[in-house]
Amino acid sequence: MSFQQGLSGLNASSKNLEVIGNNVANASTIGFKLSRAEFADVYANSLTGTGASQIGIGTKISTVAQQFTQGNVTSTNNSLDIAINGGGFFRMSNNGTITYARNGQFQMDKDGYIVDSESKRLTGYTASATGVLSTGAPTELNINTSDLTPVASTEVTGLFNLDSTKTALTAAGFDPTDPATYHNSTALTVYDSLGNAHTLQNFFVKTGAGVWNVFNTVDGVSSTVLPAPSAVMTFTGTGVSPTTVPATPSVSFAPTTGATSPQAFTLDFSQSTQFGSAFSVNSLSQDGYTSGHLAGFNIGKDGTIVGRYTNGQSQTLGQVVLANFANPNGLQQLGGNAWGESASSGPALVSAPNSGGLGVLQSSALEESNVDLTAELVNMITAQRVYQANAQTIKTQDQILQTLVNLR
Repeated sequence: MSFQQGLSGLNASSKNLEVIGNNVANASTIGFKLSRAEFADVYANSLTGTGASQIGIGTKISTVAQQFTQGNVTSTNNSLDIAINGGGFFRMSNNGTITYARNGQFQMDKDGYIVDSESKRLTGYTASATGVLSTGAPTELNINTSDLTPVASTEVTGLFNLDSTKTALTAAGFDPTDPATYHNSTALTVYDSLGNAHTLQNFFVKTGAGVWNVFNTVDGVSSTVLPAPSAVMTFTGTGVSPTTVPATPSVSFAPTTGATSPQAFTLDFSQSTQFGSAFSVNSLSQDGYTSGHLAGFNIGKDGTIVGRYTNGQSQTLGQVVLANFANPNGLQQLGGNAWGESASSGPALVSAPNSGGLGVLQSSALEESNVDLTAELVNMITAQRVYQANAQTIKTQDQILQTLVNLR
Protein backbone atom coordinates (compact mmCIF):
# COMPACT_ATOMS: atom_id res chain seq x y z
CA MET A 1 0.00 0.00 0.00
CA SER A 2 1.14 3.58 -0.74
CA PHE A 3 0.09 6.70 1.01
CA GLN A 4 2.49 8.81 -1.10
CA GLN A 5 -0.05 10.19 -3.55
CA GLY A 6 -2.44 11.40 -0.89
CA LEU A 7 0.38 12.75 1.28
CA SER A 8 1.88 14.73 -1.61
CA GLY A 9 -1.59 16.04 -2.43
CA LEU A 10 -2.04 17.20 1.17
CA ASN A 11 1.32 18.96 1.14
CA ALA A 12 0.64 20.63 -2.21
CA SER A 13 -2.85 21.71 -1.17
CA SER A 14 -1.50 23.08 2.09
CA LYS A 15 1.11 25.15 0.22
CA ASN A 16 -1.58 26.34 -2.17
CA LEU A 17 -3.68 27.51 0.77
CA GLU A 18 -0.65 29.36 2.15
CA VAL A 19 -0.19 31.16 -1.19
CA ILE A 20 -3.87 32.08 -1.31
CA GLY A 21 -3.78 33.22 2.33
CA ASN A 22 -0.78 35.44 1.58
CA ASN A 23 -2.64 36.99 -1.35
CA VAL A 24 -5.68 37.70 0.80
CA ALA A 25 -3.51 39.15 3.58
CA ASN A 26 -1.96 41.61 1.08
CA ALA A 27 -5.16 42.64 -0.66
CA SER A 28 -4.66 46.18 0.69
CA THR A 29 -0.88 46.36 0.22
CA ILE A 30 0.00 49.08 -2.29
CA GLY A 31 1.92 47.72 -5.27
CA PHE A 32 1.55 44.06 -4.18
CA LYS A 33 1.48 41.42 -6.91
CA LEU A 34 -0.47 38.24 -6.25
CA SER A 35 1.16 34.82 -6.50
CA ARG A 36 -0.12 31.58 -7.98
CA ALA A 37 0.93 28.07 -6.97
CA GLU A 38 1.75 25.93 -10.01
CA PHE A 39 1.76 22.13 -9.71
CA ALA A 40 3.53 19.28 -11.49
CA ASP A 41 2.91 15.56 -11.41
CA VAL A 42 5.59 13.17 -10.06
CA TYR A 43 6.63 9.81 -11.52
CA ALA A 44 9.25 7.41 -10.21
CA ASN A 45 12.25 6.73 -12.43
CA SER A 46 12.26 3.33 -14.12
CA LEU A 47 15.28 1.37 -15.32
CA THR A 48 13.25 -0.17 -18.13
CA GLY A 49 11.58 3.03 -19.31
CA THR A 50 7.98 4.04 -19.07
CA GLY A 51 4.96 1.96 -19.81
CA ALA A 52 1.26 2.31 -20.20
CA SER A 53 0.71 0.89 -16.73
CA GLN A 54 3.00 3.33 -14.93
CA ILE A 55 1.23 5.12 -12.09
CA GLY A 56 2.39 8.44 -10.72
CA ILE A 57 3.44 8.90 -7.15
CA GLY A 58 1.73 12.22 -6.52
CA THR A 59 2.15 15.90 -7.11
CA LYS A 60 4.45 18.74 -6.09
CA ILE A 61 4.64 22.53 -6.19
CA SER A 62 6.74 23.30 -9.26
CA THR A 63 6.86 27.05 -8.61
CA VAL A 64 5.07 29.94 -6.97
CA ALA A 65 4.78 32.48 -9.79
CA GLN A 66 3.91 36.12 -9.22
CA GLN A 67 1.40 37.70 -11.58
CA PHE A 68 2.62 41.13 -12.67
CA THR A 69 -0.71 42.35 -13.94
CA GLN A 70 -1.75 45.97 -13.56
CA GLY A 71 -3.49 46.96 -10.34
CA ASN A 72 -6.16 49.63 -10.10
CA VAL A 73 -4.87 53.21 -9.94
CA THR A 74 -6.53 55.47 -7.37
CA SER A 75 -6.04 59.20 -6.77
CA THR A 76 -4.58 60.62 -3.55
CA ASN A 77 -3.86 64.07 -2.10
CA ASN A 78 -0.10 63.58 -1.86
CA SER A 79 1.85 64.93 -4.85
CA LEU A 80 4.68 62.50 -4.04
CA ASP A 81 2.45 59.45 -4.43
CA ILE A 82 3.33 57.93 -7.81
CA ALA A 83 1.62 55.12 -9.68
CA ILE A 84 3.14 53.17 -12.56
CA ASN A 85 0.60 52.57 -15.30
CA GLY A 86 2.24 49.81 -17.35
CA GLY A 87 5.47 47.89 -17.05
CA GLY A 88 8.50 48.71 -14.93
CA PHE A 89 9.69 49.10 -11.35
CA PHE A 90 10.88 52.00 -9.26
CA ARG A 91 14.64 51.81 -8.72
CA MET A 92 15.40 52.28 -5.01
CA SER A 93 18.74 52.76 -3.26
CA ASN A 94 19.46 51.72 0.33
CA ASN A 95 22.98 52.98 1.06
CA GLY A 96 23.99 51.90 -2.43
CA THR A 97 22.12 48.57 -2.41
CA ILE A 98 19.65 48.64 -5.30
CA THR A 99 16.17 47.13 -4.99
CA TYR A 100 13.03 47.45 -7.09
CA ALA A 101 9.44 48.22 -6.12
CA ARG A 102 5.97 49.02 -7.43
CA ASN A 103 4.91 50.77 -4.23
CA GLY A 104 4.83 54.51 -5.00
CA GLN A 105 4.15 55.84 -1.49
CA PHE A 106 6.94 58.41 -1.26
CA GLN A 107 7.78 61.38 0.90
CA MET A 108 10.62 63.87 1.22
CA ASP A 109 13.12 63.50 4.06
CA LYS A 110 14.91 66.31 5.88
CA ASP A 111 17.79 66.24 3.38
CA GLY A 112 15.56 66.64 0.33
CA TYR A 113 15.68 63.01 -0.85
CA ILE A 114 12.53 61.25 -2.06
CA VAL A 115 12.20 58.15 0.14
CA ASP A 116 9.75 55.35 0.93
CA SER A 117 8.54 54.26 4.37
CA GLU A 118 11.77 52.31 4.95
CA SER A 119 13.99 55.30 4.00
CA LYS A 120 15.09 53.76 0.70
CA ARG A 121 15.79 56.55 -1.78
CA LEU A 122 14.19 56.86 -5.19
CA THR A 123 16.73 57.11 -8.01
CA GLY A 124 16.69 58.91 -11.35
CA TYR A 125 18.46 61.50 -13.45
CA THR A 126 19.61 64.69 -11.71
CA ALA A 127 19.34 68.20 -13.15
CA SER A 128 21.86 71.04 -13.25
CA ALA A 129 21.24 74.45 -11.72
CA THR A 130 19.78 75.55 -15.05
CA GLY A 131 17.41 72.57 -15.30
CA VAL A 132 19.39 70.45 -17.79
CA LEU A 133 19.03 66.70 -17.14
CA SER A 134 22.09 64.49 -16.80
CA THR A 135 20.98 61.22 -18.40
CA GLY A 136 23.99 59.14 -17.41
CA ALA A 137 23.94 56.69 -14.53
CA PRO A 138 20.88 57.10 -12.25
CA THR A 139 21.57 58.53 -8.81
CA GLU A 140 19.53 59.23 -5.70
CA LEU A 141 17.07 62.02 -6.44
CA ASN A 142 17.46 65.13 -4.31
CA ILE A 143 15.07 68.06 -4.62
CA ASN A 144 17.01 71.34 -4.56
CA THR A 145 14.96 73.72 -2.39
CA SER A 146 17.27 76.73 -2.79
CA ASP A 147 16.02 79.95 -4.39
CA LEU A 148 15.90 80.09 -8.16
CA THR A 149 18.79 82.20 -9.44
CA PRO A 150 17.59 85.47 -11.05
CA VAL A 151 18.18 86.08 -14.74
CA ALA A 152 18.90 89.54 -16.09
CA SER A 153 16.77 90.81 -18.97
CA THR A 154 18.57 90.63 -22.31
CA GLU A 155 15.74 91.19 -24.80
CA VAL A 156 12.42 93.00 -24.87
CA THR A 157 9.94 91.95 -27.54
CA GLY A 158 6.90 94.02 -28.42
CA LEU A 159 4.15 93.88 -30.99
CA PHE A 160 2.26 97.16 -31.36
CA ASN A 161 -0.05 98.82 -33.79
CA LEU A 162 0.85 102.48 -34.31
CA ASP A 163 -1.90 104.81 -35.50
CA SER A 164 -1.03 106.07 -39.01
CA THR A 165 -3.50 108.98 -38.72
CA LYS A 166 -1.51 110.74 -36.00
CA THR A 167 -0.03 114.16 -36.76
CA ALA A 168 3.77 114.25 -36.85
CA LEU A 169 5.72 115.87 -34.02
CA THR A 170 9.34 116.97 -33.79
CA ALA A 171 11.78 114.51 -32.21
CA ALA A 172 13.75 117.38 -30.70
CA GLY A 173 10.75 118.39 -28.64
CA PHE A 174 10.37 115.01 -26.89
CA ASP A 175 10.03 115.20 -23.12
CA PRO A 176 9.04 112.02 -21.18
CA THR A 177 7.32 114.18 -18.57
CA ASP A 178 5.15 115.97 -21.14
CA PRO A 179 2.50 113.76 -22.83
CA ALA A 180 2.04 116.40 -25.52
CA THR A 181 5.51 115.62 -26.93
CA TYR A 182 4.83 111.95 -27.78
CA HIS A 183 1.94 109.94 -29.13
CA ASN A 184 1.92 106.71 -27.13
CA SER A 185 3.89 104.90 -24.42
CA THR A 186 4.15 101.50 -22.76
CA ALA A 187 5.67 100.26 -19.50
CA LEU A 188 7.32 96.93 -18.70
CA THR A 189 9.25 95.50 -15.76
CA VAL A 190 12.82 94.38 -16.52
CA TYR A 191 15.37 92.80 -14.18
CA ASP A 192 19.07 93.34 -13.46
CA SER A 193 21.61 90.62 -12.63
CA LEU A 194 20.50 90.49 -8.97
CA GLY A 195 16.83 90.17 -9.85
CA ASN A 196 15.92 93.72 -8.89
CA ALA A 197 12.96 95.07 -10.82
CA HIS A 198 13.21 98.19 -12.97
CA THR A 199 10.54 99.93 -15.03
CA LEU A 200 11.24 100.30 -18.74
CA GLN A 201 9.09 102.81 -20.61
CA ASN A 202 8.87 102.96 -24.39
CA PHE A 203 7.72 106.19 -26.04
CA PHE A 204 6.60 106.40 -29.67
CA VAL A 205 6.80 109.69 -31.58
CA LYS A 206 5.66 110.01 -35.18
CA THR A 207 8.07 112.36 -36.96
CA GLY A 208 6.95 111.90 -40.57
CA ALA A 209 4.86 109.78 -42.92
CA GLY A 210 5.41 106.20 -41.75
CA VAL A 211 8.37 107.23 -39.55
CA TRP A 212 8.33 106.64 -35.80
CA ASN A 213 11.06 107.43 -33.25
CA VAL A 214 11.33 105.18 -30.21
CA PHE A 215 12.59 106.69 -26.94
CA ASN A 216 13.20 104.85 -23.68
CA THR A 217 13.58 105.55 -20.00
CA VAL A 218 14.46 103.15 -17.17
CA ASP A 219 13.11 104.07 -13.74
CA GLY A 220 12.23 107.48 -15.20
CA VAL A 221 15.78 108.17 -16.37
CA SER A 222 16.56 108.33 -20.08
CA SER A 223 19.00 105.72 -21.33
CA THR A 224 20.34 108.15 -23.96
CA VAL A 225 21.08 111.83 -24.12
CA LEU A 226 17.77 113.45 -24.91
CA PRO A 227 16.33 113.73 -27.44
CA ALA A 228 18.27 110.94 -29.18
CA PRO A 229 15.98 107.96 -29.95
CA SER A 230 17.02 104.34 -29.42
CA ALA A 231 15.51 103.41 -32.77
CA VAL A 232 13.78 104.82 -35.83
CA MET A 233 11.06 102.64 -37.38
CA THR A 234 10.02 103.29 -41.00
CA PHE A 235 6.89 101.68 -42.47
CA THR A 236 6.04 101.25 -46.15
CA GLY A 237 2.58 101.73 -47.59
CA THR A 238 1.48 98.32 -46.40
CA GLY A 239 2.05 99.23 -42.74
CA VAL A 240 3.95 96.04 -41.93
CA SER A 241 7.57 94.86 -41.55
CA PRO A 242 9.13 98.21 -40.58
CA THR A 243 12.74 99.00 -41.36
CA THR A 244 14.44 99.66 -38.02
CA VAL A 245 17.63 101.70 -37.60
CA PRO A 246 19.75 100.50 -35.95
CA ALA A 247 18.74 96.96 -36.96
CA THR A 248 19.14 95.77 -33.35
CA PRO A 249 18.32 98.71 -31.11
CA SER A 250 19.51 98.47 -27.52
CA VAL A 251 18.89 100.11 -24.18
CA SER A 252 21.55 100.51 -21.51
CA PHE A 253 21.21 101.68 -17.93
CA ALA A 254 23.30 101.75 -14.77
CA PRO A 255 21.74 99.90 -11.81
CA THR A 256 22.59 101.36 -8.40
CA THR A 257 21.87 98.20 -6.39
CA GLY A 258 25.25 96.45 -6.78
CA ALA A 259 24.13 94.57 -9.88
CA THR A 260 26.23 94.28 -13.02
CA SER A 261 26.50 97.75 -14.52
CA PRO A 262 25.88 98.99 -17.09
CA GLN A 263 23.17 96.58 -18.20
CA ALA A 264 22.16 96.43 -21.84
CA PHE A 265 19.31 94.65 -23.57
CA THR A 266 17.97 94.70 -27.09
CA LEU A 267 14.57 95.74 -28.40
CA ASP A 268 12.64 93.75 -30.98
CA PHE A 269 9.62 95.59 -32.38
CA SER A 270 10.03 94.15 -35.89
CA GLN A 271 6.55 92.60 -35.97
CA SER A 272 4.78 95.86 -35.18
CA THR A 273 2.36 97.45 -37.64
CA GLN A 274 1.13 100.90 -38.66
CA PHE A 275 -2.52 100.83 -39.64
CA GLY A 276 -5.25 103.42 -39.61
CA SER A 277 -6.59 102.29 -36.25
CA ALA A 278 -6.00 103.20 -32.62
CA PHE A 279 -2.74 102.37 -30.88
CA SER A 280 -2.75 98.90 -29.32
CA VAL A 281 -0.33 96.69 -27.45
CA ASN A 282 -0.77 93.14 -28.79
CA SER A 283 2.27 91.62 -27.10
CA LEU A 284 4.97 92.84 -24.73
CA SER A 285 7.45 90.55 -22.98
CA GLN A 286 11.02 90.23 -21.74
CA ASP A 287 13.23 87.26 -20.89
CA GLY A 288 14.43 88.08 -17.35
CA TYR A 289 13.03 87.24 -13.94
CA THR A 290 13.73 87.79 -10.27
CA SER A 291 14.66 85.11 -7.75
CA GLY A 292 11.95 82.83 -6.41
CA HIS A 293 11.28 80.33 -3.65
CA LEU A 294 10.25 76.75 -4.43
CA ALA A 295 6.47 76.70 -3.96
CA GLY A 296 5.89 73.10 -5.02
CA PHE A 297 6.58 70.57 -7.73
CA ASN A 298 4.83 67.97 -9.81
CA ILE A 299 5.87 64.80 -11.62
CA GLY A 300 4.96 64.32 -15.27
CA LYS A 301 4.07 61.15 -17.15
CA ASP A 302 7.67 60.82 -18.30
CA GLY A 303 8.97 61.11 -14.74
CA THR A 304 10.19 64.70 -15.08
CA ILE A 305 10.06 66.58 -11.78
CA VAL A 306 9.18 70.23 -12.45
CA GLY A 307 9.48 72.79 -9.67
CA ARG A 308 7.16 75.81 -9.40
CA TYR A 309 8.58 79.02 -7.96
CA THR A 310 7.01 82.08 -6.40
CA ASN A 311 8.27 84.26 -9.25
CA GLY A 312 6.05 82.40 -11.70
CA GLN A 313 8.90 80.40 -13.22
CA SER A 314 9.27 76.63 -13.44
CA GLN A 315 12.37 74.50 -13.78
CA THR A 316 13.24 70.83 -14.16
CA LEU A 317 14.60 69.38 -10.89
CA GLY A 318 15.19 65.78 -11.99
CA GLN A 319 13.59 62.76 -13.63
CA VAL A 320 12.39 59.47 -12.13
CA VAL A 321 13.63 56.37 -13.97
CA LEU A 322 12.08 52.92 -14.20
CA ALA A 323 13.67 49.49 -14.55
CA ASN A 324 12.41 46.45 -16.39
CA PHE A 325 13.59 42.85 -16.68
CA ALA A 326 13.54 40.15 -19.35
CA ASN A 327 12.01 37.79 -16.76
CA PRO A 328 10.25 39.65 -13.92
CA ASN A 329 9.18 36.31 -12.42
CA GLY A 330 12.85 35.62 -11.79
CA LEU A 331 13.15 38.53 -9.34
CA GLN A 332 13.97 37.64 -5.76
CA GLN A 333 11.27 38.64 -3.31
CA LEU A 334 12.83 40.58 -0.43
CA GLY A 335 9.73 41.61 1.50
CA GLY A 336 8.80 45.17 2.30
CA ASN A 337 7.31 45.58 -1.19
CA ALA A 338 10.76 45.09 -2.73
CA TRP A 339 12.37 42.75 -5.23
CA GLY A 340 16.03 42.08 -5.92
CA GLU A 341 17.78 41.33 -9.19
CA SER A 342 18.82 37.72 -9.72
CA ALA A 343 20.45 35.54 -12.36
CA SER A 344 16.99 34.34 -13.44
CA SER A 345 15.57 37.83 -13.90
CA GLY A 346 18.44 39.12 -16.00
CA PRO A 347 20.03 42.56 -15.59
CA ALA A 348 17.91 45.65 -15.03
CA LEU A 349 17.03 47.65 -18.15
CA VAL A 350 16.86 51.24 -16.90
CA SER A 351 15.29 54.07 -18.87
CA ALA A 352 12.88 56.99 -18.61
CA PRO A 353 9.16 56.21 -18.25
CA ASN A 354 7.11 55.83 -21.43
CA SER A 355 10.10 54.48 -23.37
CA GLY A 356 11.32 51.01 -24.25
CA GLY A 357 8.13 49.26 -23.16
CA LEU A 358 8.05 51.02 -19.78
CA GLY A 359 4.81 52.42 -18.41
CA VAL A 360 3.93 56.03 -17.67
CA LEU A 361 3.81 57.66 -14.26
CA GLN A 362 0.79 59.25 -12.63
CA SER A 363 1.42 61.74 -9.85
CA SER A 364 -0.91 61.98 -6.82
CA ALA A 365 -2.01 58.38 -7.39
CA LEU A 366 -1.18 54.88 -6.18
CA GLU A 367 -1.38 51.43 -7.73
CA GLU A 368 -3.45 49.11 -5.57
CA SER A 369 -2.78 45.42 -5.06
CA ASN A 370 -3.84 43.31 -8.04
CA VAL A 371 -5.47 40.72 -5.74
CA ASP A 372 -9.09 39.94 -6.68
CA LEU A 373 -10.61 39.01 -3.32
CA THR A 374 -13.63 37.30 -4.88
CA ALA A 375 -11.44 35.08 -7.04
CA GLU A 376 -9.11 34.28 -4.14
CA LEU A 377 -11.98 33.27 -1.86
CA VAL A 378 -13.29 30.94 -4.57
CA ASN A 379 -9.77 29.53 -4.99
CA MET A 380 -9.61 29.01 -1.24
CA ILE A 381 -12.82 26.95 -1.27
CA THR A 382 -11.48 24.88 -4.16
CA ALA A 383 -8.14 24.31 -2.41
CA GLN A 384 -9.97 23.27 0.75
CA ARG A 385 -12.02 20.70 -1.15
CA VAL A 386 -8.87 19.35 -2.83
CA TYR A 387 -7.25 19.02 0.59
CA GLN A 388 -10.29 17.11 1.85
CA ALA A 389 -10.23 14.84 -1.21
CA ASN A 390 -6.57 13.98 -0.66
CA ALA A 391 -7.30 13.28 2.98
CA GLN A 392 -10.06 10.95 1.83
CA THR A 393 -7.60 8.96 -0.35
CA ILE A 394 -5.38 8.44 2.71
CA LYS A 395 -8.43 7.35 4.72
CA THR A 396 -9.38 4.87 1.98
CA GLN A 397 -5.84 3.49 1.86
CA ASP A 398 -5.99 3.07 5.61
CA GLN A 399 -9.28 1.12 5.38
CA ILE A 400 -7.81 -1.19 2.71
CA LEU A 401 -4.71 -1.77 4.82
CA GLN A 402 -6.92 -2.54 7.81
CA THR A 403 -8.81 -5.11 5.73
CA LEU A 404 -5.51 -6.82 4.82
CA VAL A 405 -4.37 -6.88 8.45
CA ASN A 406 -7.65 -8.52 9.49
CA LEU A 407 -7.33 -11.42 7.01
CA ARG A 408 -7.05 -14.86 8.68
